[in-house]
Amino acid sequence: MLRWLWLSLIVVVLDQISKQLVENSLLVFETIPLLPFLNLTLVYNEGAAFSFLSDQGGWQRWLFVVLAATVTLVLIFWLQRLQRTDRWLALALSLIIGGAVGNLLDRLIFGHVIDFIDLYYNQWHWPAFNIADSAISVGVVLILIDAFFGHREESERIV
Repeated sequence: MLRWLWLSLIVVVLDQISKQLVENSLLVFETIPLLPFLNLTLVYNEGAAFSFLSDQGGWQRWLFVVLAATVTLVLIFWLQRLQRTDRWLALALSLIIGGAVGNLLDRLIFGHVIDFIDLYYNQWHWPAFNIADSAISVGVVLILIDAFFGHREESERIV
């Protein structure tokens, strides 16, 4: 099932290209309105999700590098052990791997993750994110869907 890693590579490439396009086009915290609920806003995140640990002085960079590398290796091992019929799970793991590697590269190269997608409603803004974060989120949702509904056909055949 390692053939699914092509999807991870696509996620990494799209993520890195989009981040560089935004970084070359905007100043930090500059905003370009796109839709009534969506802006492009360049921000740097030195922490994890929702800027967790972003104010810790730099040690967290290496914690998240090690964590992302470890998770990526575990997911590749898991992907390798899947059966050919586990397509949804392979898709999910590939998206998460691509997202983890995209953000890992940012941390290694820049010391922070480049975020730029700003979703909002009225004055409430979701924390800025990027394509890698989106791939991870979609991958997690697919894992949950697979966990709850993925093996229903097998159990129905047994009964």
